[in-house]
Amino acid sequence: MKIGYFGINSGPLTSPQQMTTLLQCAEGAGFESVWTGEHVVVVDPQPPPSPVQPALPFVDTVATLAFAAGVTSKLKLGSGIILLAQRNPVVLAKELSSIDVLSGGRLIFGVGVGYVKEEFEVIGVPYRQRGARVSEHIEAIRALWTQERPEFEGRFTKITGVQQRPMPVQSPHPPIIIGGGSKPAYRRAVTQGDGWYGFALTEEQTAAGIEGLREAGREADRESDFDRLEISITPRDELDADRIKRYEDLGVQRLILLARPVAGEGEPLDAVRRFIEQTGETLIRA
Repeated sequence: MKIGYFGINSGPLTSPQQMTTLLQCAEGAGFESVWTGEHVVVVDPQPPPSPVQPALPFVDTVATLAFAAGVTSKLKLGSGIILLAQRNPVVLAKELSSIDVLSGGRLIFGVGVGYVKEEFEVIGVPYRQRGARVSEHIEAIRALWTQERPEFEGRFTKITGVQQRPMPVQSPHPPIIIGGGSKPAYRRAVTQGDGWYGFALTEEQTAAGIEGLREAGREADRESDFDRLEISITPRDELDADRIKRYEDLGVQRLILLARPVAGEGEPLDAVRRFIEQTGETLIRA
């Protein structure tokens, strides 16, 4: 089982010194990957379904992944997830391919649709177009990452007569991981992705998500594409060896963990560092 850590760019531990400490601690503890979250803006005051309080800081995903590339050497660097409809795909392709080059091929490109309407309105992206934009933007980015003379024509983006170098180190491109628990997200994962990411799920919810992916594969006549998906989840439950085995039996290949409070630790940095170290000792190296 691959073990990742979620949340390197949000919350109280977002100074350069704190982020460096946590990233290097995760690498030293044997974590396979680290992951960002994303909200370009947060609605104030907080309305449902917004998941975060307005004052919670979110360092930009692209900036964070570039920073992480510079202070680590082995960790895979995942966006968990980029709200792709809110991004210009041509600019984002350039930014992320640059991170893949500078990190030596360690980028994991996680994308999702998003569900807080106000976040789209302030950016100027029609909320009802978000799914269509994500599906198209994935293919526009794939064209820039893989074609010697990139050509793409869609509803929102047209690419012709240009070059964008350097291309990513990874071939054919960095893994594209699709987040979300809706039928369109399952279909997008099977037809456009290399993997699926489910966030804050129980074992039962994970099983339901994997069945949703299988069903999407059957409906799209793409069952073989389901078989090649890498399944990642952030578990809601506390982990031990038995529960990890149950996730493996469900078909999960990667668990991306959220830090939980550790008894006896007062400062946030100490608590998270201890969580990372204990995870390394009890779950990764055990």
